[in-house]
Amino acid sequence: MENEFESMRRTLAAETNSVKGDRELLEAKHGKVWDTDELARDFDVLGFMAPFIVVKRKDNGDMGSLQFQHSPRFYFGYKKDR
Repeated sequence: MENEFESMRRTLAAETNSVKGDRELLEAKHGKVWDTDELARDFDVLGFMAPFIVVKRKDNGDMGSLQFQHSPRFYFGYKKDR
């Protein structure tokens, strides 16, 4: 199971970074997008393993996750943990 997850994660990371999405493209596809400064303003980063990042919202303490692309570095697809 662990190797299957790692394989899927690596594939998704490669797919995410194969198309260099600008902010407008990512917003159209995923909704809200954060750059690095905005991420630091809105979240505490708890951990990451490309293309995922685990975060805690500063405004309400909710835990969740985002995806990110490397270049240009944008974070998107926030999902709140249940």
